[in-house]
Amino acid sequence: MSFNARLSSLRLRPRHANLLSRCDGWKAQRRGLNEFITRVPEPTGPQDLPSTFRLAVKDNIATLSTPTTCASDILAGYTSPFEATVVSQLRARGASVVGKTNLDEFGMGSHSTNSAAGPVRHTPPDLAPFSVGGSSGGSAVAISEGAADLALGTDTGGSVRLPAAYCGVVGFKPSYGMISRFGVVPYANSLDTVGFLAQTVRPIWEQVAARGGLWSEHDPRDPTSLSAPARKRCAAARQFYDREDLPGADQFQQTLRSLTFGIPIEYNIAELDAPTRTAWARAASRLEALGARVVPVSLPSTRHALSAYYVIAPAEASSNLAKYDGVRYGRRAGDASTSDGAGGVLYAGTRGEGFGAEVRRRVLLGSYTLSSEAMGNYFIRAQRVRRLVARDFDRAFRLANPLRGSSSSSSSGEGPEEGQEQEQEQFDLSEMDEGVALESKLGPPQVDFLLCPTAPTAPPRLDEVMGQGSPLDSYMNDVFTVPASLAGLPAVSIPVRLDGGAGAGEGEKKVGGLQLVAQYWDDARLLAVAHGLFEDPEV
Repeated sequence: MSFNARLSSLRLRPRHANLLSRCDGWKAQRRGLNEFITRVPEPTGPQDLPSTFRLAVKDNIATLSTPTTCASDILAGYTSPFEATVVSQLRARGASVVGKTNLDEFGMGSHSTNSAAGPVRHTPPDLAPFSVGGSSGGSAVAISEGAADLALGTDTGGSVRLPAAYCGVVGFKPSYGMISRFGVVPYANSLDTVGFLAQTVRPIWEQVAARGGLWSEHDPRDPTSLSAPARKRCAAARQFYDREDLPGADQFQQTLRSLTFGIPIEYNIAELDAPTRTAWARAASRLEALGARVVPVSLPSTRHALSAYYVIAPAEASSNLAKYDGVRYGRRAGDASTSDGAGGVLYAGTRGEGFGAEVRRRVLLGSYTLSSEAMGNYFIRAQRVRRLVARDFDRAFRLANPLRGSSSSSSSGEGPEEGQEQEQEQFDLSEMDEGVALESKLGPPQVDFLLCPTAPTAPPRLDEVMGQGSPLDSYMNDVFTVPASLAGLPAVSIPVRLDGGAGAGEGEKKVGGLQLVAQYWDDARLLAVAHGLFEDPEV
């Protein structure tokens, strides 16, 4: 039986399909994936460590030996004089950098097509290229194709989890402040988080959440890095940070019996396609069969999260990218005068030539939302929505957020301190079906994790993505990933099979992702549960 015939009848998980495909020469058949911007011919790493692993680094994370271009013409050939803390930390743990991966320019995009190096492709045998997601699409393809054992990406609004779902690999966004951002070219400082991609959960667990992992390392050069005492206090109130290995299958099933999983009803949107909805229901049913409790929860502010994100992120980007002016470093327009007099020849010419269309669009949008006439109507309101989104999560989770205290303090009978006004939150639940059996429409269901799709659909075809006239269609791909980013919470995407669906041929199976979201600093337990689900063949 041919490889294609075997693949069409395969009922294993996407990661197994990836392994089989490489064994049958799929990798040799596929050319022009464009997952790397720079390859390291002979990867170098520590030779005195007992184990080493291959590391792919997204090209907006600084490395000393290779250029850091952010997939932008304005930084073409730029090499950083220092290295990102997370790269140095992983080198000390045995990492050998194999190359810098392609991305959407400065991390702005959902399909890894907005790159000066060209789009990243994901081409199954005998099929048209599919979108790899964005913006860390190059890192996801490098993992999917076996070019690296672990890959670094950046997740601002889902830029690690969406590519992971589209490429059938694991993508993890840690709690904001856990992993140092020093050396990461900023897109939106209050949202940017270094993320990790791998074929399985285990490599991520070993480097991040195991005993002595990156979770315990504070970086004084990053002002958003949680302090060492705070890390210890947070870990002391959580589980699994003292473990050296992931729980086995028996212990996982025993752990599940004490867990409650929430299904956010607001995520069951009209744009959710049938195969994705089926995979979501199948996973929820499997959790119940294994002894976990599964309940619906309401996150009322979720429907405003995407709009708030696309106000906050461009506003921060417009500020961060102001330094690319043609003077200090980076590209300078070839015909621009060194004098930036009337008309702004140097500044406008350099940025017009150096930035791509999507970056220019977001910079202009961000500049407007920060203007005096728009600040109150857009930026300030978006920040209020962000706070409501975070409080929705705090209300839903059993564990309290250690950065904000107990979510139930408002119901303890204690009034506000003197001189402080008690803030009243109003939630519109009028559109909720009265038949939905919630724990309480006003109180916290007290769940341990939230389970939802990573993306509303299977990966679209690349030609359809590149032919889209409006960016709004691409923005919708982030609808399930943005809320956790706004709240700074850890989230992981694990691969699942999507049977059939729109655009699929008879018997064709596409890859997709299911997302687990946890309370702040519950990263270790989140990865342990994700590992158990990942290893279950019925999920």
